[in-house]
Amino acid sequence: MERILISDICEKQLNQEINVKGWIRKIRKLGSLIFIDLIDRYDILQVVINKDFKDFDKILHLPKETVVSFVGILTRRKDVNKDLKTGEYELILKDYEIYNIPKKESPLIIADETDANEDIRLKFRYLDLRRPNMQKMLKLRSDLLYQFTTYLINNQFVNIETPNITKITPEGANGFLIPFRKKPGTFYTLDQSPQIYKQLLMLSGMQKYFQIAKCFRDEDMRLDRQPEFTQLDMEMSFVNQNDIIKLTEKMIQEVLKNLFNKNSESFEQITYTDAINDYGSDKPDLRIKNKIIDVSKYFETSNVKVLKVENNNTLQACFFANVFASSSDIDELTKLAKDKGALGLIWLEIKDNVLQLNNVIAKKIEIELLNKLIKDNKFSNGMILMINASFDVAKKAMGNVRFQALRLFKMVNPNDWKFIWVTEFPLYEYGEEAKRYVAAHHPFTSPSLDSLDTFDKDLKNAKADAYDLVLNGYEIGGGSIRIHDEKIQKRLFISLGMNEEEIQNKFGFLLEAFNYGVPPHGGIALGIDRLLMILLNTNSIRDVIAFPKNSIGMDLMLEAPNALKDKDLEKYNLKILINKNDTPFSKISKYLICNTLLKKPFIDEKKFQPITSYLKYFKVKDSNNKNTCYLDVIKSDYTFSYSFYDVDVNKNKNL
Repeated sequence: MERILISDICEKQLNQEINVKGWIRKIRKLGSLIFIDLIDRYDILQVVINKDFKDFDKILHLPKETVVSFVGILTRRKDVNKDLKTGEYELILKDYEIYNIPKKESPLIIADETDANEDIRLKFRYLDLRRPNMQKMLKLRSDLLYQFTTYLINNQFVNIETPNITKITPEGANGFLIPFRKKPGTFYTLDQSPQIYKQLLMLSGMQKYFQIAKCFRDEDMRLDRQPEFTQLDMEMSFVNQNDIIKLTEKMIQEVLKNLFNKNSESFEQITYTDAINDYGSDKPDLRIKNKIIDVSKYFETSNVKVLKVENNNTLQACFFANVFASSSDIDELTKLAKDKGALGLIWLEIKDNVLQLNNVIAKKIEIELLNKLIKDNKFSNGMILMINASFDVAKKAMGNVRFQALRLFKMVNPNDWKFIWVTEFPLYEYGEEAKRYVAAHHPFTSPSLDSLDTFDKDLKNAKADAYDLVLNGYEIGGGSIRIHDEKIQKRLFISLGMNEEEIQNKFGFLLEAFNYGVPPHGGIALGIDRLLMILLNTNSIRDVIAFPKNSIGMDLMLEAPNALKDKDLEKYNLKILINKNDTPFSKISKYLICNTLLKKPFIDEKKFQPITSYLKYFKVKDSNNKNTCYLDVIKSDYTFSYSFYDVDVNKNKNL
């Protein structure tokens, strides 16, 4: 008999014999009946087994997640379950087949709300993906990509795949190297983005290109980052910035209307300078208009040291109406401000237009200065946060505080979507590590029309013909008009410190292509993972990726990356120069293995001192109490893994 998906069950099959297949999610016995919740993908059907069924007792004792085929008569339930799509039907079992009985109990509860932490979920991702909410998210991801693809093809775009392994070029982020076995000492890299390829496609005359592209960057991990991610990549010829913005905006509005039946208002636009001045960020969350303001002038005569503006510092403030923070909230925001370079955070409360003298700073500030600040800015009930620092530090630190405060005090509705374009970006930014100006986006971004004559002489003030799309405080897309003139491209390369030999070695192929006629062109890339994270209101892009890496970039399920033996490395003409015998690796490994085999407690408190329990890092010393390394532990009743680091976790945020 042909199988019917539970999602396809409908009225016309009522009182007919049907075949459904899936996993047993729940079994319960009520009197002389067995009730089973059978699930396939993300739909559930109740199966009823009468006491006179031939294998009544056998089925009753089947474990959860047993894979079965059920044949029976579809009938209408007396007690309709309105929470289920199939809640008015049930299957009276006539025959069955067991495909597979689990040998182990699942290490996590397979339901929308699970009991497992993220490490366990990622280690057993194939079980985590059985959870209905995870299946729905992956289905929505598929629908989103289909909608984007359909829209672009209907608008004469051509879907073209570009290589994932490519030439190593400086594009801003670290890449992943691939040794080329047939030519020792040479390497490919995994493509950070299809940037150069899509520009060459414009030169080839394709005019409108797109692809759902995999991109690879060896960056520090965050909740909205992964070492491999997916973007909707687009490039167009004979267009300007406004053309690209209009097309992208219309596409997103139509796709979200189709998927969520929700209309999006026209996207606001703001310049980079205004975004930094008003919100302290080039990706501002504008669902609430809490602007950052300069309040330096109000405290010029103050005797309070933390308010004195000296050495070209500035005092930046943000007011939050009808919000009153706890001491733990203030501690969290103060720590964030310090992490972003500020010395601290000044905190004041106003109730009924009256300053509350409930902290040390408030009691010291001259009341007449505060009253003028409150009156001029029409502050009433709420909280004022201030930071005293240099302009850049104060603005950006307050921008981060503002972003976190909006979420901490639940001032924004996660189901509201506020799209905004940020334009007129700087062409360069000062790189603290390089101690010079580097490309703010990538070295193929065109200078703005106003900067064409001077961009390589006045790097600080040069503007780019670039634009970012921001949603609820996250950058979900970025693009630019590209350079299509060989002379301008060479000028930009030289301004980045490249000499003629470097230019030819790294980008000679591109400059050669420019000799054959290049149309004006530009494009944009949208981050699919980050967009879905926001639309579905999840805490991390790991939730919307089928098989993500963890917070330090490891695949816990496959236990990757893994070390290779010397004979395997020789195939790629590689050799590991680090001598593990110089560290306590071998002794610790032996200790861990012995304790695991003997089933002794995994963590010996006398040898392992936790540094940060949240990150599961432990500091470990050898028997001589001299050498120190750091251990990342992932432990459950089912598995364990560990990784070592020769650096101080507290000093290295990459961990």
